[in-house]
Amino acid sequence: MERNLTYVEESVVEDEVLLDARERATELGAAPVPASVGALLSMYAQMLGARAVVEIGTGAGISGLWLLDGMREDGTLTTIDSEPEHQRAAKEAFRTAEIAPARTRLINGRALDVLPRLADGAYDLVFVDASPMEHPHYVEQGVRLLREGGAFILHNALLGGRVPDQAQRDPATQAVRAATRAIAENPELTSVLIPIGDGLLCASRG
Repeated sequence: MERNLTYVEESVVEDEVLLDARERATELGAAPVPASVGALLSMYAQMLGARAVVEIGTGAGISGLWLLDGMREDGTLTTIDSEPEHQRAAKEAFRTAEIAPARTRLINGRALDVLPRLADGAYDLVFVDASPMEHPHYVEQGVRLLREGGAFILHNALLGGRVPDQAQRDPATQAVRAATRAIAENPELTSVLIPIGDGLLCASRG
């Protein structure tokens, strides 16, 4: 099984723009999504014909580049991060990739302060790659933002194997379990947990 997962993680090849962005992420200590997760984000955006996407956790722009790759050419990525230097790195990545400035809206701030200001049902896709402690709140806000048929995608749904291990009771693990339950118990959502990256919990709003 481990060999299969390693093969999956190594099956996606990234271009120079993404590789350069990964170097900046390493320098900043901003852990980026692996290429396998990025490719899946791009596929979701493409299949949804995504025009409006919210990203919680800009990092150095790697997941944003993948999302933009799959979005419509007239689409806008709204990406939120509390670290100004992360967003500076992301802007550099978007500029290097020749992404038109109008296609990105970078908001510096705490996501739970920003999200309530975004419109209900106005987004095709919401992607979360941020503090596990706040995952339940991101689920609540993210589902509110989705249009019918939209997708909510949460990274770090396994926390390095801690979430499925019932002996683990630390606050972050408990928060991720609570977020997972909230999605599973929401009658509007259909969900699946995909074991790539650190676990990708994907849900569609019916």
